[in-house]
Order: sequence, then structure tokens, then C-alpha cells
Amino acid sequence: MAEQQHPKIRLVRVAHVYYTHVDLDQARQFLLDFGFTVAEDRGDTVYFKGYGTDPFVYCATKGAANEFGGAAFIVESLADLELASKTLPKATAVEDSDAPGGGQRVTFRDPVDDFAFHLVYGQTPVEMSAHLPELDYNFPENKNRAVNKTQRFKKAPAPVHKMGHFGCCVTDFARAFDFYTTRFNLKPSDLIHNPEGKEISTFLHLDRGMEQVDHHTFFFFEGPKFHVHHSSFEVHDFDIQSLGHQWLRDKDYDLVWGVGRHVMGSQIFDYWYDRSGFIVEHYVDGDLVDETTPITKSEAGPDSLHVWGPPLPPTFLA
Repeated sequence: MAEQQHPKIRLVRVAHVYYTHVDLDQARQFLLDFGFTVAEDRGDTVYFKGYGTDPFVYCATKGAANEFGGAAFIVESLADLELASKTLPKATAVEDSDAPGGGQRVTFRDPVDDFAFHLVYGQTPVEMSAHLPELDYNFPENKNRAVNKTQRFKKAPAPVHKMGHFGCCVTDFARAFDFYTTRFNLKPSDLIHNPEGKEISTFLHLDRGMEQVDHHTFFFFEGPKFHVHHSSFEVHDFDIQSLGHQWLRDKDYDLVWGVGRHVMGSQIFDYWYDRSGFIVEHYVDGDLVDETTPITKSEAGPDSLHVWGPPLPPTFLA
């Protein structure tokens, strides 16, 4: 008997991510140095926000092991949340959320690797807490900055604006791709194959018609064991990103890779290890796509990930 076909669950944007840390105090200090601010401190659980309208973008909880707790997406309607509860694997009932911003939520389990995935509806946004200036640049042929107007900056963390995407290593690419592209309005911007032509990685965006959306909100690649690869957060511009890079270097945190510019998505990247060993990224200047954007297919290789920057670390996609 053919499997019943359900309507796609309509996602609006990626909202926040959950991590458990053995040393929450150490994690908290890193997250502050990375550019988050505290939205709400409940002792063993701390919610962090950016300066955008999301009530929180990162939840850190104290626990017995360092663990990834899944990412959360906003859905379009309560009907989407109810459909998720009734049809997704190991899904919870629709529940009221006690997290900042409230609303209702459903948690299900990924059908391939059994990691948590969260869906939220009705969350109350907050007012933006900052409006950073868009700088005027003097180019060789066009001088946009007035005489005696300078560019001056203060050393500080790079303020996080929003969560942009997250990615995982999955153990069965084909099954994961089929699930996420048939049950949700997720569509590939890029599909990457190995030399034999087998698809092994994808960068997925939200298919929202002609609405402009980020090049990718979720990516995954195939490997022998599931793990979260990184979670990525947008910052304002390259100067802010570079100031954040220097701040983290001066605090003696461990750099993973950066600063450089990606090929797929075009964003300028800067990856760091937190004190628990998780990778988080600052990015700026990512591509936008809509329903007219064609799917790009390419072969995996060291030159497919960046056009400038330090060499690709050999363990980056381990």
C-alpha cells in the first residue's frame, strides 16, 4: 500500500537552537563574547538573544553531557503545527511554550538519526534593540563618504542579529533529503555529489514563492555518524565581523576556520569552537533566493567551499 501523502508543513524561518553544556558558566561567557545578550536567566537554563526581533536565538542548558538539542523553525499557522503533531515521527502534542516569546510548539524526531527538531507558532516578537549604521565606503571611482567623515570603531564582540542556519552530518543522505523536501517547504539551492555522481550534501532554503529568503537555512551531508556540524548567526557587516574575530582571538578562543568567503551562499564566514567543542559561525553578506532560483549541482571538492580565506581544515567535514 502506498504511503499516505500529507500537505507540506509550511516553515517561515529558522528561529533558535538548543544546546546542553556540562559547564554552563563557561558556555555563558563564550556566548557573551560571541555577541549574544541574555534574554532570560533561569539558573540552569539561559536564553540568549540577538538584537533582532526574535525573543531568543540560543538556549543553553546545564546537563551531564555536551549535547545538541535541535533547532526550531517558525511555522506559518496553527494548522501546520497540528499537522506536524499528527503526522511527523515521534511528535509531541501541541504544547504551550514557556520559553521567551511564548507561543505553542511541537517537537518531533528526525526519522534517520533520531535528533530533536522543534516547530513553533504564535511566538511574540520583541523590538529590535539596536539599529547599526550602513557605512559609506570610498571606492576608487566613487567616493561616498564626505570630507572629514571618518570610520572609527571600538573593540567589542560582534553583536548577533539573528540565527541564519544550522547543519548536520546524517547517516543516510537520500532518506534525509526525501523526508525534509517532501514534508516541508524546503528546496535545494545546491546539491553536491561525489565523483561517482552520488548526491552527498545539500543546502536547503525555504520555498516561500517570490519572497526573498536566505540561500540556505538548513544543510546536511552524509557521514558515518550523526552530529551537528555548526549553527550560524548573522552579524551586521564585515567590519563588525572582523572586530568580533579579533575579540575572540584576544580572548584565546579556538578558531576553526576563517575569515573567508564561501562559494555556495557567498557569505563571508568565521567559524569558532565554543568551550564545549561545538562549532558556531558568524556570517555576513549571504545570497538571497526565491522560487525562480535554479538548483545548482556540483561535485564536492576543496575549492567548492570557499573562494578566498585560509585553507580548508582537514577535519572541517569530518
